Amino acid sequence: MSTNIQVRVPDIGDFKDVAVIEILVAPGDRVAQEASLITLESDKATMEIPSPEAGQITELKVEVGSKVSEGDPILTLEVEQDDLAAQSPPTRERPAPPPPVESAPHLATQVVVLGAGPGGYTAAFRAADLGKQVVLIERYDRLGGVCLNVGCIPSKALLHTAQIINEAAEIATMGVRFGAPEIDLMQLRAGKDKVVEKLTGGLAALARQREVRVVQGTGRFEAPKRIAVDTREGRVAIDFDQAIIACGSSPIKIPGFPHADPRVLDSTDALELADIPGRMLIVGGGIIGLEMATIYQALGTRIEVVELMEQLLPGCDKDLIRPLEKVIKRRYDSIMLGTKVTAMNPVSDGIRVGFEGKQAPATQTYDRVLVAVGRRPNGKLIAAEKAGVKVDEQGFIPVDVHMRTNVPNIFAIGDVVGNPMLAHKATHEAKVAAEVIAGLPALSDPLTIPSVAYTDPEVAWMGLTETAAKAQGIAYEKGTFPWTASGRALGVGRDEGKTKLLFDPQTKRILGAGIVGPNAGELIGETVLALEMGADYEDIGLTVHPHPTLNETICFAAEMARGSITDLMPPRKG
Repeated sequence: MSTNIQVRVPDIGDFKDVAVIEILVAPGDRVAQEASLITLESDKATMEIPSPEAGQITELKVEVGSKVSEGDPILTLEVEQDDLAAQSPPTRERPAPPPPVESAPHLATQVVVLGAGPGGYTAAFRAADLGKQVVLIERYDRLGGVCLNVGCIPSKALLHTAQIINEAAEIATMGVRFGAPEIDLMQLRAGKDKVVEKLTGGLAALARQREVRVVQGTGRFEAPKRIAVDTREGRVAIDFDQAIIACGSSPIKIPGFPHADPRVLDSTDALELADIPGRMLIVGGGIIGLEMATIYQALGTRIEVVELMEQLLPGCDKDLIRPLEKVIKRRYDSIMLGTKVTAMNPVSDGIRVGFEGKQAPATQTYDRVLVAVGRRPNGKLIAAEKAGVKVDEQGFIPVDVHMRTNVPNIFAIGDVVGNPMLAHKATHEAKVAAEVIAGLPALSDPLTIPSVAYTDPEVAWMGLTETAAKAQGIAYEKGTFPWTASGRALGVGRDEGKTKLLFDPQTKRILGAGIVGPNAGELIGETVLALEMGADYEDIGLTVHPHPTLNETICFAAEMARGSITDLMPPRKG
């Protein structure tokens, strides 16, 4: 004997009109008791609704995109009264879901990941793929952390816009002229946000597919195996077997600067594109500062840059910076090296700034000031001491090659474990941590981590720099190919670049590389692989590269070092 019952949305806390994002069954499917039927998504977490009885689906009452609240019908289920145990298993077997985060003051999991930036979500997904039960904690409303939400991704979307604006102006040398661009700031912001939403939405889908539970809030340790999360609904305690700290970093705020004034920006503020200021000072000539300068100058802002060090992009070879300087000196009002800001005061018409140093001007007033002097690790913001995790004075968490902290069951990755603070470093460390937790023989020991400034032109470098080689007394041979001899560079009107390779004078193996010019960030990857594979200048020079490309400048630089170049006169040996 059978009977039909209506399956309704159970108690899901205070939430109403929650979206149905996935339907896991179809009419005719037979399901076991507690088998998952549909997946709901609030703005805080996802939850799967289980079947209250075993039976056969006869009718669906919802579809993907429907909005439901507690008590709303989901489907009709035909339930056998006589022999429930004899029924077939569900068409799609899934483990019974734990209670929704919203209504659970306490959770337990095998692995908890604190932070859902590139390192954090990579660690969570890899651990889940290796069979671990994972909870992922993120303070932003969307996954992706600083990088996807307010860093790497939105900045690159805007840098692409800047590139198009600049290229439209430069093509005038070929007799093609466009009028001045009309900037629709609202649409530009919307376009940037659409890129971010597509990527972060994709991450949310991947988390659901891997059954990674997401808790939105700020997490802090309470013990070596417990972390507490302050959510909008209250505190949630999470017990764990292993933890991966991926809490990232924050912009450095200089004491005495009026950071509370909305006209004093950090990189997050700048990417919001509240307006296009007439005149902006960039404090800091590193990668972040110069990328923001590239964006705002293309949109029409007059730019000045002040840098405490004697060169832009500290840590990069000066000969790679010169082509960049040559371009931006034409575009910016001034570049002040060896100069610092001594005072910054809000006034009615802007921010009044005082300077000191070799190129210091008189006091100036700017519509906006962007402070981009670096980032500070968030190690001191997570109560790590309550778990016994060591954090140094700067906020970094020391780890070994397995990404393990001094507490054996707690790992750390990304910005919080040390420089360079780069997303691609974090993702590699994330996989190591997850794999070690799963019992695999993994460690982090890269020979190099490439750096890229997405300026115009781009600057990229990896491995041993020429500056470091000279300072440390390391012998090297050099092959440099100027882009003035590159047919492709000439064809696109960008011959200011160069490609430089450093080799060991004994083994001839590559030690380092630097590239400046359009798409340098895309080109540097080949040299990273060459270093990891132990390639020498013959391996690179004898590899057939496509012509005409910017990529072949790597081959030509190797030929310059080897003395086999034909596109230029080979350098004299001895």
